[in-house]
Amino acid sequence: MRTALVIGTGLIGTSAALALTRRGVTVHLTDHDPAQARTAAALGAGTDEPPQGRVDLALIAAPPAHVAAVLADAMRRDLAHGYLDVASVKGGPRRELEALGLDEAVLARYLGTHPMSGREKSGPLAATADLFEGRPWVLTPTRDTDTEVLNLALELVSHCRAVPVVMDADAHDRAVALVSHMPHLVSSLVAARLENAEEAAVRLCGQGIRDVTRIAASDPRMWIDILSANPGPVADLLTDVSADLDETVRALRALQSADEDKRRTGGAGIEDVLRRGNAGQVRVPGKHGSAPRAYQTVAVLIDDQPGQLARIFADAGRAGVNIEDVRIEHATGQQAGLVQLMVEPGAAPGLTEALRERGWALRQ
Repeated sequence: MRTALVIGTGLIGTSAALALTRRGVTVHLTDHDPAQARTAAALGAGTDEPPQGRVDLALIAAPPAHVAAVLADAMRRDLAHGYLDVASVKGGPRRELEALGLDEAVLARYLGTHPMSGREKSGPLAATADLFEGRPWVLTPTRDTDTEVLNLALELVSHCRAVPVVMDADAHDRAVALVSHMPHLVSSLVAARLENAEEAAVRLCGQGIRDVTRIAASDPRMWIDILSANPGPVADLLTDVSADLDETVRALRALQSADEDKRRTGGAGIEDVLRRGNAGQVRVPGKHGSAPRAYQTVAVLIDDQPGQLARIFADAGRAGVNIEDVRIEHATGQQAGLVQLMVEPGAAPGLTEALRERGWALRQ
């Protein structure tokens, strides 16, 4: 791949353009908002000047509802040898392209893809060249997909340092409904409970509520586009969640009963949903996509001062301990926080001793 055209310079399009530019690909940028394309160009993602002739690859990074129209326009103008999109829904765009009556030979030059990566922020200013590093990038070729286009897609994924995953388009849409779209709505539903909550209650927010509501900060307009393109599978999943919620409410009500048998039944119901949650959670892939591992947590109290995290990591490095994961729990109303360092169980005692020797305040 020597040349590429990125159509749509939001978070995903600009991040892909930055990665391609770093690998020596000449990238042309365009957007329905020219100012956004200029911003992406100023960030080093490429040039907002139009290409002279066909490029090797056109990457369409438009919202799902507009992907088919943008693709069809690009194909009719013969802008590229191969065409990819990065929309979060894959079955719809292909069916829409077929309905538009495009020639089969032209459709063979299209491959639907979806990088499983993103941020709560949107737009080119949120883009980074390493956004996709180590993340799955789904490819949905059909038996008619041109081999050259598939190779271009694999080259793009390699340049972005992502991990290619081949799936059927409709299977992909059901999967992202489960692992992305439905969780986003549930996060928003939980966060919505905080909108009119008493200030005294909100001040008690800890890391748990921050974890659950983090993705609810995303742009609603973007998510309306995404959910509008995949409503059926998401609705099916929420129906199942709703049934579980009804059962959980009945179990909680039973725990309020004066009848001991009802309370026992209620407790069993709550235990069942919690255990099923445990069973589902351990299936979430861990570090580098591997099966999750049990780490031990070393909790360190830090002041909200520049360089504190760097010092902790440096001290851990001097102790010969690799930090597998890290979380920060901020203290409400105080200039302090708790850093939770996740390490291999065998490394925890040595790290604890080393940090204490260097003056860190540890918490159990």
